[in-house]
Amino acid sequence: MDDSHIRNIGIMAHIDAGKTTTTERILFYTGENYRIGEVDDGEASMDYLEQEQNRGITITSAATTCFWKEHQINIIDTPGHVDFTAEVERSLRVLDGAVAVVCGVSGVEPQTETVWRQADTYSVPRIVFVNKMDRLGADFYRVIKEIETKFNINAVPLYLPIGSEQSFSGLIDVLNQKMITFEPSDLGSSMTVSDLPTEHQDIAQSWHDKLIDAVASHNDEIMEAYFAGEEIDHTLVYQTLRKATIARKLLPVFVGASLKNIGVQTLLDGIVQLLPSPLDIPPLKGINVKKDEEVDVIHDPNGPPLALIFKIIHDREAGALCFVRVYSGQFKKATAVMNITKKKRERINRIVRMHANRPEALDTLSCGDIGVIIGFKGAQTGDTIGNEASQILLEEIRFPEPVISVAIEPNTLSDQDKLKHSLQILSQEDPTFFWKEDKDTGQLVISGMGELHLEVLKTRLTDEMKVKARVGDPQVTYRESITKSITKTEHYERLLAGKEHSATVTLSLRPLAQKEGTHIISKVTTKELPSEFLDAIHRGIQNSLSSGIRYGYEVIDLEVTIESVQYNELTASSFAYEAATALCFESAARDAEPVLLEPVMNVDITVPSQYVGDVMSNITSRGGLIQSMESRVTGDHVIAQAPLARLFGYSTALRSSTQGRGTFTMEFSHFAPKES
Repeated sequence: MDDSHIRNIGIMAHIDAGKTTTTERILFYTGENYRIGEVDDGEASMDYLEQEQNRGITITSAATTCFWKEHQINIIDTPGHVDFTAEVERSLRVLDGAVAVVCGVSGVEPQTETVWRQADTYSVPRIVFVNKMDRLGADFYRVIKEIETKFNINAVPLYLPIGSEQSFSGLIDVLNQKMITFEPSDLGSSMTVSDLPTEHQDIAQSWHDKLIDAVASHNDEIMEAYFAGEEIDHTLVYQTLRKATIARKLLPVFVGASLKNIGVQTLLDGIVQLLPSPLDIPPLKGINVKKDEEVDVIHDPNGPPLALIFKIIHDREAGALCFVRVYSGQFKKATAVMNITKKKRERINRIVRMHANRPEALDTLSCGDIGVIIGFKGAQTGDTIGNEASQILLEEIRFPEPVISVAIEPNTLSDQDKLKHSLQILSQEDPTFFWKEDKDTGQLVISGMGELHLEVLKTRLTDEMKVKARVGDPQVTYRESITKSITKTEHYERLLAGKEHSATVTLSLRPLAQKEGTHIISKVTTKELPSEFLDAIHRGIQNSLSSGIRYGYEVIDLEVTIESVQYNELTASSFAYEAATALCFESAARDAEPVLLEPVMNVDITVPSQYVGDVMSNITSRGGLIQSMESRVTGDHVIAQAPLARLFGYSTALRSSTQGRGTFTMEFSHFAPKES
């Protein structure tokens, strides 16, 4: 298929905005699903993990392919829950465009804003689908205002709803000034286009003028025709709208109710008409490994093969299913490729394209496409694959730090190896999931992004991987830092096997502001000290940073400067410099007034207004600070920051104080000094 006919899109939204239902309808209308599965019945084909169907949420972003009006649409389904932001980030990284599903009742919710900011980071062009117009309290025009205010972008509705709530019956086509209705008997597959009834003509005309006005500011030809009162070519309007959408200057808005089968086909038209193809995307940045310089990766079907692994799912029979986005060249089955990130050769056994949960075998996967490669042994999410001759590393995906840990142990000693193997598989699939074995106690500790994240992984271990294990209570992952600047010199001297090893190192430590990370600066050059010894000093610093000051937690937000060294070529050794550095760092850090840092979370709470007082006092009693509060149709929205250690069990407390009607999401904000 011609690359200009490919659309790689994601569907992103807040929990319960109807994202999975919308995806189901898209698969139904494009002929991929012969019957519609409902999330409410636990039959949705995109949510293929058993847990997702039990919880009614989308956790893993499955990629599926469908076809609409001679266009191939690769859909990546992204999760709406904040504990799974890594999944969202990973999906956005490989998308060309996205559909943001917004609930017609709740409007723009906190999680939508989070995902929107992430999409801005990756410059992903978007269109919006205002869903659930059939629900009580739906108000399309209020949602449009909210989108414009919160996202600071000019929203352009291409369709308007006819009626709302129970009276929602069809759409007004703004550009063509027509009415569109959908036939309920064939699940909305048949669309009828008719003339607009008189009572809708005024509102349709006023939004038509707004649409032309918005588009005219991006095209002089339309502007001249508009002022001259001439008829405007609709093809030109769509071409201009497409350019402005790709440039993220305008935001086309579609409307409907997926559950009632209204408006999904018009959304599909919008996807193929307005969202970019792989040809419309600016070149990706990569690093030429051999020359260590930045290069542009150009969309070239005849270029060297290059792809990014953005997701891994383990299949019991096939092993690792690596979901890849191809940026250049072609990948053929039964050939060898290079994992450029891991510097290892891998073999492609099979290539498949996923249709919901049904695979289709392919011989090649070409530039611009998304598919699944089977056969890789050591691949991990975020790895770049290509050929050995032209090794270009695509920029790595950076994931947030895990902030919550639990101890896990197998029920029987014979399950120990099975548990470790299963943890290895989970960490290969999910880069925000970490596990480690405590060297002193032999205890296994797993870490993740939040309570729900670990809960889901724990259930996958027991139900899906059949590992019987006991899990401890959640523990907070702390960090350490310093509060004052200091300079120290340490000398190390030891006689080993009759040879003297000695080194003298001077280090300066300086505290940095929150979130500034850790920086190592060297005033010592390889002219003064051979590179192997300088590497040993760097190693000594890195090891000291990871092993902590007082409590054994990682040290963050400080600058370490290698001020000077003494070098005697007769007694110098890498071992001595590493040891001297470790002693110097430890001594300096202990005198630099160290401080224990705890994770502070952003908490977004939505509650009916009668409970807002109780909720605010509860969060304050947990050491939280209220940042803002606003009233909405769906209830009061409170934004606060609170230490994670005091938020364990908060979901139960919120449910009991709001009779089950309060909802909240939380995500990591920053590390702050722990209050004693």
